Amino acid sequence: MTKKQTEFKRELPSVYIDDILMSLKYFTDEEELHLAIIDPAVCQACENQPCIDFCPVGAYRAQDGRTVQIAVQSCVECGTCRVLCPYQNISWKNPRGGFGVAYKFG
Repeated sequence: MTKKQTEFKRELPSVYIDDILMSLKYFTDEEELHLAIIDPAVCQACENQPCIDFCPVGAYRAQDGRTVQIAVQSCVECGTCRVLCPYQNISWKNPRGGFGVAYKFG
C-alpha cells in the first residue's frame, strides 16, 4: 500500500449479527400472516427438513417429531426459506403495509 492509501484506511467496527437482530423492531400482523407452510404433510415427509437449518434466525422448529412449526414473529423477511425449500412448500409474501420488520439504517 502506498502512504496515501494507508492514510485513508479505517478500522471497521466489530459487528455481530445477534446485535443487529436485536436492534430490529417487529410489527407482526396476526390477522394476515406473511409466512406459512402450504402442506404440513410435505414437511413431515421431507427427509432432511433443511428449513430448520438454513433460516438465519431459527424461525423453523421441529415439533412432535417431524412437524415443522414457524415462529412468524422472529422472521426477518429475508426470503431464504422460499428459495431453499426443496419442495417449494412455503408460502411467503411481503407483509402488508405497516407490518413486518422495521430496519434501522445507520
